[in-house]
Amino acid sequence: MCDDVLSETDEVLTLPDVAELLGVPVTRVHQMLRDDLLLAVRRDKIAVIPSTFFVADEENVGKQRVLKQLPGLIAVLRDGGYSHAEALRWMYEEDPSLPGRPVDALHTHSAREVVRRAQALAL
Repeated sequence: MCDDVLSETDEVLTLPDVAELLGVPVTRVHQMLRDDLLLAVRRDKIAVIPSTFFVADEENVGKQRVLKQLPGLIAVLRDGGYSHAEALRWMYEEDPSLPGRPVDALHTHSAREVVRRAQALAL
């Protein structure tokens, strides 16, 4: 967990909200954070996770799941020496060649390109 490096306009969810969204106990969300499957920031002294990290789960109506490429992207950035804050900054920084931000591109056909670029940064 790191200080809030996101824009104030980026929507975030509390850990209990994420647990409900995923249909898991809040302790599982804590474990996902420890395992670097998700990243969180402190906003107003509360741990929160960006809502863009989730998509609708077609298999479980009304539930969501973590973006498929997100855990791998976090691992690549962490292995490349990025701190949690630096990884989040990179994911949320505008990149006109994508277009948009890497975190938004994870929701499109460009998700693999985002991971490839993160791998290139680590070299």
